[in-house]
Amino acid sequence: MKACAFEYERARDVGEAVRLLSSDGAKLAAGMQSLGPMLNLRLVQPALLVDIRRLDELRSVREEGDTLAIGACVTHAEIEDGRVPGPTGAFLRKVASRIAYRAVRNRGTIGGSIAHADPAADWVSALALIDARAIVRAGGLDRPMSVAELVISSFTTRLGTAELIRSVRVPKLSAGARWGFYKFNQKAGEFAHAIGGVLHDPARSSFRAVIGAIETVPIVIAEASTLFPGGFGPDLAERFDRKAALQLLDRKNVKDEYIRSLALVALKRAAQQACAS
Repeated sequence: MKACAFEYERARDVGEAVRLLSSDGAKLAAGMQSLGPMLNLRLVQPALLVDIRRLDELRSVREEGDTLAIGACVTHAEIEDGRVPGPTGAFLRKVASRIAYRAVRNRGTIGGSIAHADPAADWVSALALIDARAIVRAGGLDRPMSVAELVISSFTTRLGTAELIRSVRVPKLSAGARWGFYKFNQKAGEFAHAIGGVLHDPARSSFRAVIGAIETVPIVIAEASTLFPGGFGPDLAERFDRKAALQLLDRKNVKDEYIRSLALVALKRAAQQACAS
C-alpha cells in the first residue's frame, strides 16, 4: 500500500514548524522510522507533512548547567557514536547501541521516539530512569516536562497538536554513577518484551529503577530501595524483593503473567549489570 496524498513543507526554524503544525491534519516528520511505515499502511493520513530534520537548533548537543541538552533530531547512531559526553553519554550509548539495527539508528531520533510513545521503545524507559525532561515548544515559549509525565499511555503523550519536542534535557551523571539496563527481545533488533533499569548516583543522592515495555507507561521507582532493601551494594540483585515488585505491578494493573515474569527478571539482571559496571 502507498501513502495517501499530502502536502509537504520544510520548516526553516522551530517557530515556523510550530506555525505549520497548527494547520488541520499537519504531522511532523523527522527520522521517519515509525511514521514512514504508518504512512504506507495508511494508519496515519496527514494533510501536511512538516519536515524538521535539517533544523540545526534541533540537532545540537550542549551543556546547560548541571544538565545536557540533546536536540530532538539527534539520531540514535550519533548518541551511539559518542556525541553526548561524560558518564551520561556512556549510559545513553549503551541504550542507543541496542536500538533496532544500525540502518534504523542512522535515521531514528531521540525526540521522535518519545513523541511516538511506543511503550516498547528503549528511550521511553531509559530517559524516565535518569529523570530526563523534554523541552516542549508551545507557541513561542518552551515548557519543560519530565519524560515520565510526557508519556501518558501507549502511543499517547501530553503534546498538543501544535507543540513539538525541541530538546531532551538529561542530568549529568557523576563519575561514580552505576547503571544497568536490560531488555528481553526474541532476537536482536526487535522491540522489547520487557525492560528493567537501575541507576545509582551517590553524588546526586539518586537510586532509581524502571520497569518498561509492559504495554503501558513505564513504572518509575524514584526510590529503588523499596525494591532493593538496604540500598545499593554488591549483592543488590540477591536482595531484590520480588514480592514488593509484584505488588507494584498489581497496583499498575499489569496482569499478564508472562510479562510480569519477564519484567522481574529484566529488573534483576539490570541490578546485576549495575553492580558489575
